[in-house]
Amino acid sequence: MDKFIIDGGRRLFGEVRLQSAKNSVLPLFAASVLTESKVTILDTPEISDALCMAQILRELGADVSFHGSNVVIDSANADSHEISSTLTKELRSSVFMLGSLLTRFHRARIAYPGGCDIGLRPIDLHLNALKRLGVDIIERDGYILCECKELRGAEILLDFPSVGATENILLAAVKAEGTTVLQGAAKEPEIVDLQNFLNQMGAKVQGAGTDVIVIEGVKKLGGVTFRPMKDRIEAGTFLIAAAICGGEIEMNGIKSENIGLLLHKLRENGCKIHIKNDKIRLESHGRLRCNRRIETMPFPGFPTDLQAQTTALNCTAEGGALVVENLFETRFKYVPELQKMGADIEVKGRHAFVRGVPRLHGATLVAGDLRGGAALVLAALGAEGVSEVLDLSHVDRGYSDLQKKLSNLGAKVKRVRI
Repeated sequence: MDKFIIDGGRRLFGEVRLQSAKNSVLPLFAASVLTESKVTILDTPEISDALCMAQILRELGADVSFHGSNVVIDSANADSHEISSTLTKELRSSVFMLGSLLTRFHRARIAYPGGCDIGLRPIDLHLNALKRLGVDIIERDGYILCECKELRGAEILLDFPSVGATENILLAAVKAEGTTVLQGAAKEPEIVDLQNFLNQMGAKVQGAGTDVIVIEGVKKLGGVTFRPMKDRIEAGTFLIAAAICGGEIEMNGIKSENIGLLLHKLRENGCKIHIKNDKIRLESHGRLRCNRRIETMPFPGFPTDLQAQTTALNCTAEGGALVVENLFETRFKYVPELQKMGADIEVKGRHAFVRGVPRLHGATLVAGDLRGGAALVLAALGAEGVSEVLDLSHVDRGYSDLQKKLSNLGAKVKRVRI
């Protein structure tokens, strides 16, 4: 197990090279099973979730090879429809494999997916949608068993705009007989990326980015070489880091509309934001102001994956902030760690009341999930003194070369093996 040792209080300056989006890359790995031709995913981040997805594909019989940051996937010899519980319990994104395996083999057997412990994330929306496409499902002994004679297009209405369910429906319907109309779809940019990927393979999908997606089933899909979108959550994390620490950073390749509400909130804090094409520059000087209210919502609302980092920012801003978490009921599990540093936060259910203090102090912290762990790193960067952030396995799930990128900006961060 590794830990970060962070000597806080240093301003950040420079340019951040953003990785491809974790939440785009993982569904693309799953989609590679839909074709027997080679798929190349360019600029894949070296994160543990991507490595886990690669191992899942290998267990299915696919050949997965890494060439620098590019990944070549050849699923021609894939012959298994089962995924071991060891891997599915490590990675929630393994649930995407249901739609892909059903399309490829008309059957699938996976254990209930795992991932970060941030609350209940039931997959009923996924399973009910698959039933509409003609899939018989049995849940037994912690496993999901799915089977169908054929997949048939259908009209599907999601009660909630679930990103995972939307992507799973695309993967299951892309070669189904007839047309599938999905209403109530999630609108996240990563779904647009998946649509573009599938269409370059020969699919007929339209409407991603809106709440209605139409999928016309095709007989065959081919290979593709694809460069995923940049990671908007990584971009937001670094912007918040610079806001907390003060300084000036710049990043390229990120569409401002993908993080529009975060940029609005950072301006509300007192940061200066400069946008030109796909380039964003942030300047932060002096003590910031608290956001009056942060409330997580599905895209284009404020992303739940940036809630913890923004809470860390408000800990040392002037005034008070109300943070409302609407998506995951235990997202505030990181709060006791911030309190060790002197943060004044009161949690009541899905609400956190933050009263800004002049400064945080160094402490020994434990990362309990991916985004909560990122928030602890950011808080440590802005704190007085030295902090240790333990259990980096969670942070490694979503951030590639985090220590190196922060050090290049002027932070004093050391990664050591415990």
